[in-house]
Amino acid sequence: MTTNSLRMDLAPTGKLRVGINYGNPVLAKKDSTSGDLHGVAVDLARELARRADVPVELIGFESAGKMFEAVKTGAWDIAFLAIDPGRADEVDFTPPYVEIEGTYLIPAGSRFDTLEDVDCDGVRIGVSAKSAYDLFLSRSIQHAELVHAPSPDAAFELLNGGKVDVLAGVRQHLVANSARLPGSRVFDDRFMAIQQALGIQKGREEGAKYLRDFIEDVKASGFVARAIEKAGVRGVSIGPAAAPFRRKIFNNSFLRGVAAKFQLLVC
Repeated sequence: MTTNSLRMDLAPTGKLRVGINYGNPVLAKKDSTSGDLHGVAVDLARELARRADVPVELIGFESAGKMFEAVKTGAWDIAFLAIDPGRADEVDFTPPYVEIEGTYLIPAGSRFDTLEDVDCDGVRIGVSAKSAYDLFLSRSIQHAELVHAPSPDAAFELLNGGKVDVLAGVRQHLVANSARLPGSRVFDDRFMAIQQALGIQKGREEGAKYLRDFIEDVKASGFVARAIEKAGVRGVSIGPAAAPFRRKIFNNSFLRGVAAKFQLLVC
């Protein structure tokens, strides 16, 4: 049952306003004709609204950085974005529902063979500003220069135009862009695992607990796995279950199959 106080945490305006980053194709995509949003995050948002018995409003953003900045103006109530310590002052996160890889795309003829080769003096790395991988690389890169763009697509144009030497990003987006750049390749290795979660504005404790329970339930029930399959997303792992849910998953034969297919970690 949804209480009035929970509704005020989740939907203080009367609608559940959900931030959706359609710049990350693992989470969502935007139809170029209709402008409609669809994908894993959209399916989860609609399911959350159904359970909470509140109307939903999807608010699309072309990048995670722009979506995170919008929390400061109260543009959304909850959002699907990656866990990062640089965001923890503004947002409370659930455990991850999926994990994806951050890696590099390099053009034809590049001299780089390994991840370590990239972090050298004079190397320019293109990134989408304030994305999870930008925040991570800002803390970890010692020698190379990060060159920021307002969105993942704009960051690709930096590489395409020869303004950077390497492009950092989410593997699925890099693979799609590699097809547009003859001779380019995406590294097999990753420099980080990006944990995608649900976030809610700080101070909404009842709402934060509800979201944590929701995420654990949709992982355990197979809803996330079905949403991933429906969206045709490949190369992602379902986030590990929190401790109270693990035995329930392990004892369910259907979900053991889901776990094997999507690399769900259980014990």
